[in-house]
Amino acid sequence: MLSFVLATTLAAAPAPRATTASGTVVHIPRLDALKGVTAFMDRAGQNAALMRPVVWFAELHPYLSLDPSQPETLTRAGIDPTGPITVSQRSTGRISCTRLTDPKAFQERAAAMLESAGSKAEVKPTTSGGVTTVSVPRESGGQAGYALKGQEACAFASSGGGFVDDGQGQVLLKEASRLVSKAPKADARLAQLPGVAYVLMPERGMVVGVDGSGSELRLEGTATELPLPPFQTAGTSPYGAMKPEGMLVSRARVAPSGVAQAVGGVRASIQQVCPACPPAQVSAVARAVAERLTGNVLMVVDSVRSRPNLRTPEGRFFAPRQALAAEVTDTAAMKAALAPLAKFPGARTLEDGYALNVQGGSVFVRLKGRHLVLGNDEAVAQSLVTGLPQEGAKLPHAVDFTVDPKRLSRGLNQVSLMDVVSQQELAAIFAVGLELGPLLANSERISGWLDSTSGGAHRFSSTWTLPASP
Repeated sequence: MLSFVLATTLAAAPAPRATTASGTVVHIPRLDALKGVTAFMDRAGQNAALMRPVVWFAELHPYLSLDPSQPETLTRAGIDPTGPITVSQRSTGRISCTRLTDPKAFQERAAAMLESAGSKAEVKPTTSGGVTTVSVPRESGGQAGYALKGQEACAFASSGGGFVDDGQGQVLLKEASRLVSKAPKADARLAQLPGVAYVLMPERGMVVGVDGSGSELRLEGTATELPLPPFQTAGTSPYGAMKPEGMLVSRARVAPSGVAQAVGGVRASIQQVCPACPPAQVSAVARAVAERLTGNVLMVVDSVRSRPNLRTPEGRFFAPRQALAAEVTDTAAMKAALAPLAKFPGARTLEDGYALNVQGGSVFVRLKGRHLVLGNDEAVAQSLVTGLPQEGAKLPHAVDFTVDPKRLSRGLNQVSLMDVVSQQELAAIFAVGLELGPLLANSERISGWLDSTSGGAHRFSSTWTLPASP
């Protein structure tokens, strides 16, 4: 029975014609099934040029212009608009494999494009062992061409070498020839994910299925290399019934074996903004706290402070106004575990905990019943303390999250050009804010979930929602 199920799964699984040693692979089982994703990109592209379909379609082929939303652009190039396409991105270039309806038309269109690229060599196909190949130098450097056998074609373009042939063009030609010479193997991982397109990142152990509509973009995937602790299975959380608002709200059920890892990340952040705090004692408190947590956690990032100083570690720590709540196993034992904080430099004793005055602000540690609350903003921490529910509720997944895209857009706008000049790692955040900020400001919500699976892997899902009406 098991072998029958496995055989059925493999029979239904997409089969990417992907090259080895790829950094990223994009596989689309049917080019004509992208209408929903294209509809979302069309709307999103009105506020973010990066999201426009034309930008992404330009990456489908090394030198042909293809637009799946206009099937005639495919048929003119001899490509089957109902067939698959697999794009393999390597450090040395790109290979795109397609199914053909008219091999002659494909060869003619490919020859015209290769000649227009400025090649001084004649575009002359050669055939050996049933595989027809073309490889010519490009004026911009590198090699380009294709391998064709029957109804299958794999086109390539190498990216290195400049005006000197570095041999990578021949490597890609050999790989393209191999790909058209044998049927691709079915990938059962893709059959387990919903989607009309799939993105594979082998080095990260990640596979993502993509689908969409005019108002939603949906991603669901699996990953083996996420830097996350293990999580418990779905179950009751003391924060399950809460509906807190914020730029980011996330609830999680961390597995007992992952609690120390999660607390360790918080400890490292506090130690960084409180260099005067004795490291041995900080670590001792962190260990004692971790031993008294159930693993149920709630994280709330309310917003980003106006004009934060992002050029220092403490400035980046206090930039997001945030707090987290964690369920404790024993209130009295947790109170004893926190007692050493009273002797830390800059510590103030509060009615229900402590405040640590550190570089850039204050860290608040409060204990309310069976909940430990830690925050870097007094108002956010207090709001979380007063909003803690009396009863819990079941969570369908180990982790869930919601993002308010409008607050996120405002937060990204707090990163200035001068911040980037002073702190290069902020460049990516600045670029995201510049490119996607207007789209986020006109989006409704971003939400998702994550579960642990066998072998330390994770399964995740995310949905980006635009307003129902443009």
